[in-house]
Amino acid sequence: MVSTYLYVDGSCRENRNVNSETIAGWGVCVVKGDSGTGKGQGEIVREMSGRVITDPDSSEYIGALVGSNNTAELTAIAHALRWILIDGKNDSVTIKSDSQYASNLTSGLWKPKANKELVTRVRRLWLECQSIRSVRIEHIRAHRGHRWNERADHLAFRAMEGRNPEPLQFWKPGSR
Repeated sequence: MVSTYLYVDGSCRENRNVNSETIAGWGVCVVKGDSGTGKGQGEIVREMSGRVITDPDSSEYIGALVGSNNTAELTAIAHALRWILIDGKNDSVTIKSDSQYASNLTSGLWKPKANKELVTRVRRLWLECQSIRSVRIEHIRAHRGHRWNERADHLAFRAMEGRNPEPLQFWKPGSR
């Protein structure tokens, strides 16, 4: 069985006094055949990124009332879980997140004090994934040179800025 790792990250430039107008971005990097050690093994099979949607009337709204780093991290996990449900096949799956906040809310270790609607939706996706396969979520330290975590950060940052990510062949780890 092939291992699939989904690296997720969120980005928000001004993460103070956030509201529904605050722009935040999320990124997901799907890698097959990675060891999880950060040396960049494996092959990227999918990259996804976008902005956190705070408009309840949008068809892409999943519960974020504000744009913040936390809502971006949770939104990235939601998109990773959707990918697992739709395209994940029967692979062994591990989500790697540098946000303990988002990871612990997703897995149910913590109860939300804020972002309750978004956490509820992410938690439902998590439980749905858990019902069909074993999915793990693991913490990874941010900005420590882990190639795929850095790529997810790049995707999230560029989405927050409204810019396309650098193509992988021209991107250097650590560059936003």
